[in-house]
Amino acid sequence: MSDYDYDLFVIGAGSGGVRAARVSAAHGAKVAIAEEYRVGGTCVIRGCVPKKLLIYGAHFAEDLKDARRFGWNVPDCDFEWPVLRDNVLADVDRLNKAYTHTLESHDVEVILERATVSGPNEVTLASGRTISAGRILIATGARPHVSSCPGHELGITSNEVFHLEALPKRVLIAGAGYIANEFAGIFN
Repeated sequence: MSDYDYDLFVIGAGSGGVRAARVSAAHGAKVAIAEEYRVGGTCVIRGCVPKKLLIYGAHFAEDLKDARRFGWNVPDCDFEWPVLRDNVLADVDRLNKAYTHTLESHDVEVILERATVSGPNEVTLASGRTISAGRILIATGARPHVSSCPGHELGITSNEVFHLEALPKRVLIAGAGYIANEFAGIFN
């Protein structure tokens, strides 16, 4: 019998935290994982997966134009951003549930609260509950940074883009990396 509530307590239920929790539990450890937002992390919830779905949806505009050049009688089509957005978010919901189910099926306790390390072998949840663990893994990932410059309060990050009420008529993307270029293609 352990002197702690858990053998392993994971803070952050992204790809790394979920895998560490699941594998540890599969080897017999008593494991809990805390996540303040949704299970799945940046890639699944607000990054790679929903962004790829937006790319896939956006690409149809080009495909429909190209089809005409190859003899297809394609009628003029209207695009409805809310339909694409809502379907992408529905898939994110599905993945959140799938990741949660995977953890629970491996006997990992999922705690949907913010957790902070509050001492040696101790974690405090947002609710005030204190938990002890033989090992604590911090797997919180990162957040986008918005530089402080004139007008920065008008900007959004890739986290918020998936929840836009309407597709913007114009957009300026700060940066020229892989993700910036993908969003340029989506908005184009």
